[in-house]
Amino acid sequence: MASTSATTTSAPILSPATTHTTHHSLQFSTKLSFTKLPIVPSYRTNRPHTKLHVSSPTNKPTATTSKSTSKPTEETIFFDGGAHYGDLVANLLLGFTLLWLPLTLAAVSRALFLRYRFTNLRVTVISGLTGQDRSDFSYKVIKDVQVVPRFVGEWGDIVITLKDGTKVDLRSVPKFREIAQYCLSMAGETADLKESKPKGF
Repeated sequence: MASTSATTTSAPILSPATTHTTHHSLQFSTKLSFTKLPIVPSYRTNRPHTKLHVSSPTNKPTATTSKSTSKPTEETIFFDGGAHYGDLVANLLLGFTLLWLPLTLAAVSRALFLRYRFTNLRVTVISGLTGQDRSDFSYKVIKDVQVVPRFVGEWGDIVITLKDGTKVDLRSVPKFREIAQYCLSMAGETADLKESKPKGF
């Protein structure tokens, strides 16, 4: 009887509280092991991937040069006018004679419908009732310039010879010597101005 009681006293006895705590701990650990983490959706775009191929320049960049913004030469007028008024007056006085009448009509026509213009770029001769007849030529095509004084040298004619042999006769030009000398200087000619003997009207 004594040995039996001793054996019974040495065996471990589990209390109900201990058994309940162990059961809950096992159940909690089981739930944690099977808990799934939330999946974060990945936002992917369907844009095509573009590959850039950058090639290194073979030449070194040169210094930027300022572009020449040369403006066209502005045209300035040296002389713009018609025939000298003395040509018209002299021919009107002599127009009472039948022999001089054609020359008088020519003088009237020059006074009304003829105009000369000398600029730094060209020579322009305008004629006609409304100025529809116009001829222009540059100083570069001028070969020779001659003057013919009229009356007592108050006005005169300018004869311009072009390089192709064409002769342009400008009648009754005021300040004809200055204008002819200007044409020679613009043409680059260093020769002296050729002047013939004075003639009539």
